[in-house]
Amino acid sequence: MKIAFADTAKAETVAFLVYKGANLPAAAAVLDKASGGLLSQAMTGRFSGKIGQHAVIVLPASATTKRAVLVGAGNRSDLDARALEKIGAHLYKSQANSGFAGLDVHVSGAGDAARLALGAKLAAYRFDNYRTTLKDDQRPSLTRLTIISAQPKAARAAFKPLDAAGDGTYMARDLVNLPPNDLYPESYADRLKELEQYGLEVEILGEKEMAKLGMHSLLGVGQGSVKESKLGIMKWKGGKAGADPAVLVGKGVCFDTGGISLKPGPGMEDMRGDMGGSAAVVGAMLALAKRKANANVVGLVGLVENMPDGNAIRPGDILTSASGQTIEVQNTDAEGRLVLCDVLWYAQEHFKPAAIVDLATLTGAIVIGLGHHHAGLFTNDDKLASQLTEAGLSEGERVWRMPLGSEYDSLLKSKFADMRNIGGRAAGSITAAQFLQRFIKDGVKWAHIDIAGVAWVEGEKSPIDPSWASGFGPRLLDRWIADNFEG
Repeated sequence: MKIAFADTAKAETVAFLVYKGANLPAAAAVLDKASGGLLSQAMTGRFSGKIGQHAVIVLPASATTKRAVLVGAGNRSDLDARALEKIGAHLYKSQANSGFAGLDVHVSGAGDAARLALGAKLAAYRFDNYRTTLKDDQRPSLTRLTIISAQPKAARAAFKPLDAAGDGTYMARDLVNLPPNDLYPESYADRLKELEQYGLEVEILGEKEMAKLGMHSLLGVGQGSVKESKLGIMKWKGGKAGADPAVLVGKGVCFDTGGISLKPGPGMEDMRGDMGGSAAVVGAMLALAKRKANANVVGLVGLVENMPDGNAIRPGDILTSASGQTIEVQNTDAEGRLVLCDVLWYAQEHFKPAAIVDLATLTGAIVIGLGHHHAGLFTNDDKLASQLTEAGLSEGERVWRMPLGSEYDSLLKSKFADMRNIGGRAAGSITAAQFLQRFIKDGVKWAHIDIAGVAWVEGEKSPIDPSWASGFGPRLLDRWIADNFEG
């Protein structure tokens, strides 16, 4: 859907925001008078201005505008970024299949206009790549949304960075939604190379290169698959030359069967989304490049498949990580941490990170703890915790800090190696984070975000999350970079 900004309405359908307990806005009052009070009549029924409500008024044939839409905007005092995004999302959903191609909506204030436009953009996402029988009337008719503002130039400027972040969310959703027969390490790496058109530097390492680097933990996860494992390296050099980069790390298990520790069959198809952490990183890198962020950022994604095979790793195997530390594999379904530990070590060996943030659909335990509305945040730095929490609140991708502590380390003790890869049922998400922390060098600021509960949408959906894949992460990371590494 094309989104534009103008100071005059021209579309066949025009929409107005109406607050609870308020009269029609001035622009609507003019149309109300010209239509003989039709808009006022619509407000005498059950329409109260609550967010999510809308009233459609068919206007006289003599009118230039064919229809008017009153859109509930809730209480004016509650109008914040989240509310505006929801209003935009509800507006899009209410008119997407109206039969009209264009929609104009009056919004006061450049910042408000930009946020409403973002909500509509996120709600307009569709993943129809594999549908071959959709008829025209099953596809949205709405293709143009124009925000009518007294300051269209300022609104357009305010929307530009939000639009880039929205593109990052689209990218993340696409990647998570793709089926594993089309998205596997090699094809994923090819998609990363396509990002070079936006100014990113992209390098791909294969298994031979990773073996030379001693990344046998990551390689162990992928050795049961016929698909070669890859390491994707993306660099955005928008900051001062030589300035230490922020480093983003993502778990990219393109499909996770659990390996020899095979998962139950029901629901296994959802493991196409076990690369959601990598999708968040890729989407964030795209957003940074599209808005030409004034920062140096490196994105790293470990791309593997975890498959059961005669060559797959077994419970009891001992792997040597790139750091030299040895890991006893007690459960091959705790594979994400085996991938991340080597990528985290690579990040520290080859860059000088100002801070590292990794994202992963790492544990089912975090879903038990936080459900589907917050990601779990683990970090060794209080300031970094505050930065990420604030960025999440700003963009509606919320994180909740969870504890770390040496007392949990005893759960990772192994009889045969430096550590084992699971800590038992108790504190499962915490012991996973404790495992990763063992690969963080002293003095390096690091945060781990467990997104297992938020990477895809089950049950009731937010209006801005129309697809199975939520695309969680790019907006959070983009905001964190903007607030803490630019200007």
